[in-house]
This record gives sequence, structure tokens and C-alpha cells, in this order.
Amino acid sequence: MMLISMAVAFAVANIVLSLIIGPRRTGQVKAMTYESGMEPVGTARKRFNVRFYIIAMTFLLFDVEVIFLYPWAVTYANIDPSSAYQPVFLGRVLFFMLTTVVAYLYGYRKGVFRFD
Repeated sequence: MMLISMAVAFAVANIVLSLIIGPRRTGQVKAMTYESGMEPVGTARKRFNVRFYIIAMTFLLFDVEVIFLYPWAVTYANIDPSSAYQPVFLGRVLFFMLTTVVAYLYGYRKGVFRFD
């Protein structure tokens, strides 16, 4: 409890000190957005097609799948081939892969990957 209160006090002290002694130079150049050294053109209120978000969520789904498969592969390499748990271990990951493939096929059938 003491450590948490010290961490909160340290964070609050840093914020207050930066507000007190920090520079306050405002102007048009300081208020301008800066992206890769390019001058901003147009407005930031541009709408994106919803399909971009669907593709991003699908990518995250399969990216998380790979994150779960890597520890399984490392552990599976260390299992004794004559162990009674080897078929169970393999069956679980095959079920996981089958579920992911079914999700991919469902998205494909729904037209998630088509940009018409």
C-alpha cells in the first residue's frame, strides 16, 4: 500500500511540477499537427470505409492466433513422444486451428475480404 501511494504521489508531483516550471510558448506553429515533416492538408474529419476496420479486426484475430500457437509449438517440441498426453495436446491445438479456419471461412463467405 505504501508503494502505491508513493507511486501516485510521484506521478502527481511530476505533473504539478511540469505545469509550474514548464515553458508556455503558444502560437500557430505550436498548435499545428506534425506528421513526418509534412504540412497538413485538408481536414482530419474524413470518414473511412467500415471495411478497413473489419480487415483490421480480422488481422488482429489471426495475429492473436499466431501468438497462441508459438508457445504451443515450443511446449510440443519438449513433450515425450511416448507420453499419454501427446494426443490430447495435439487434439487441443487441432481443435483451435479448426475453429480459426471455420471463422476465416465464415468471414470469406460473408464477403469480408471483398472490396467491390
